[in-house]
This record gives sequence, structure tokens and C-alpha cells, in this order.
Amino acid sequence: MSINFKHITPKFKKNFNPKVGLIALSTDYTIESDFNTVCRDLPLDIFINRIHNQNPLTKENLLKMQDELESVAKKILPNEKIDTIAYGCTSGTIAIGEDNVKKKILLAKPDCYVTTPVTSAIKAFNEMSIKKIAVFTPYPESVNKTIFEYFTKKNIEVLSFASLNLDLDSDIAKVDPKYLLETLIKLDTVNADALFISCTALPVLKILDEIERKTHKPALSSNQTLIWDTIRSIGYKSSVKGYGKLLRN
Repeated sequence: MSINFKHITPKFKKNFNPKVGLIALSTDYTIESDFNTVCRDLPLDIFINRIHNQNPLTKENLLKMQDELESVAKKILPNEKIDTIAYGCTSGTIAIGEDNVKKKILLAKPDCYVTTPVTSAIKAFNEMSIKKIAVFTPYPESVNKTIFEYFTKKNIEVLSFASLNLDLDSDIAKVDPKYLLETLIKLDTVNADALFISCTALPVLKILDEIERKTHKPALSSNQTLIWDTIRSIGYKSSVKGYGKLLRN
């Protein structure tokens, strides 16, 4: 039996959404969901690749990611242009160095905009005229010191610092959001301009509005600021409600 194959000429789209690459940690249960929650109805397409992360949370283990950054970025739509790449690790960016993270990613995707949680946090602080912050993290003390030192070098005054002291990144996403809300609204934020909640794995995005209502202070998180900087980088500046003042305004 034989058959004639009919060839039909395809018609291609003329306009495409901006392409966003997200580098998520292999141990992070939260960041991918947070990006999809905020961006699902926005005019952009997200492409995710994961980078190996070793437990426990130490500066030495975080540093190990730098050797994989280029190859992981390169595998996000290989040979295709990406508009923005977001590296999803706050403590990892500080350990590796913000400039080094950008340099490694740009080796793979030289024409893209690169952002990180600390890049975006500082931009958000500047946007909202925030000079004094209260900080909350899930990290152990050795990592907390690097967070404190980073913000201090950026001329951000840290007035209070609280932590869950967790060693395993995979445990961070398992913390109960209701417990987090109860804990975060009790922190000392009286003299702070804002509360900053560090770590892309911590499930706080959906409680930021409630924190702000109860503390009367802006609440910013790693994922919130990273998403904010990402969508701004592709030209989206409309209000996104439900995830804190930063995205709402």
C-alpha cells in the first residue's frame, strides 16, 4: 500500500512573548510555583532549568554552584535568545558574588539581562526609598552573617535579624505559611522602613499582603523582588495585586 503525503506550508506567528529563563535550585520547592503564580497571565514565557545544590547550607556548598551556572544557563532554550535570566538563590548569589553570577550566565547568553534576588532587592529598596530593614531568613548563622554583611556594604542598615536556623534547603519550603505569618508579624519592625524576608525556597509570597496589613510596613521577599525585577526588565510595569506593595504599585 502506498500513500501520497501532502505538504502544507506552515504559517508562523509574527509576534512572540519575551522569553524569561529561571535558574532554580534542585532543592527548591517554591520558586517555580511563585513565578507561575504571579506571571501566569502576564505577556511572557518562562523556561526553567535547575542547578545542583548540596546540603547542608554552607558558604562552601553554595560556592559550588558557580561551576555549573554557565552550562545550566546554556541549556535554557539552547541557541535561542533569552531576554532575561533570573538566578534563584539569595545566599548563593552572595557566596559566589553578584558580578560573578552575572558573568557566568552572560558567557552562555551574552545578550540577556541577568537578575538575582539581591540585585532585585537593592533595586526595590531604592525604588521604595528603603534605607533601614528588619531581616528574616531560614538560614544558619554562618550564612546569616553573609546576608548581614552584604546589606551593610550596600548602605542598607539592618536594625533587627531573625532566623529559623535551618541547615537543609529542602526543609525551608516545608515551613508552614500560617506559622510564618504568625512569626513575621511579631518581629521588631517599629523603626525599620520595611521587612525583608530572604530565601527563594521560603513560602511567603502569598502572605506578604497580610504581613503588610498587620505590620503597616512594606514586606519584601526574595521571590517577590526577583519577579518584580524580571517583569520590569521585559517592559511590564502594570500593577500585580495580591503579593505586596512592591508588585501592587
